[in-house]
Amino acid sequence: MPHVTSKDGTAIAYDRFGDGPTLIKVDGATASRQFSVPLANMLTPHFTVITYNRRGRGDSADTAPYAVEREIEDIAALVDAFGPTAYVLGMSSGAVLALRAAAAGLPIEKVAAYEPPFVVNGNRPPVPESYTEDVTALIAQGKREEALKRFSTVVVGVGAGVGRADA
Repeated sequence: MPHVTSKDGTAIAYDRFGDGPTLIKVDGATASRQFSVPLANMLTPHFTVITYNRRGRGDSADTAPYAVEREIEDIAALVDAFGPTAYVLGMSSGAVLALRAAAAGLPIEKVAAYEPPFVVNGNRPPVPESYTEDVTALIAQGKREEALKRFSTVVVGVGAGVGRADA
């Protein structure tokens, strides 16, 4: 399984498709790099497409504690391996991560952000202040499925409890 090693020593699994300028595909929180294969194949006439599993997902390792900065370092490791620069395509929460990586100064040519989970029109209640602490505690207790349910209902807005602050 090909992988790059992030700054903190975490192994990040990836697949490479095509030949051309590097385009790194950053998926959302619950996606796997395998979901991106059809899109990668469509883009191969124009790019070298790198799909990867974000840390703690699929074949990628995980190193505690979690921090967004570590995920930016993961993207940096991919750019370093296939660069010197890259285009980045982010989807859902991966779109936010791609934008943050560019803002952090990574050598990114352009970012395409598809459906970042920004709520800008006030049509949903805000995420409860305790959300991050609650999900972090669930993960620390090994309750990843419960953490995913909380993410899906409170942040994404699907399933039982949609819109409820106590979901």
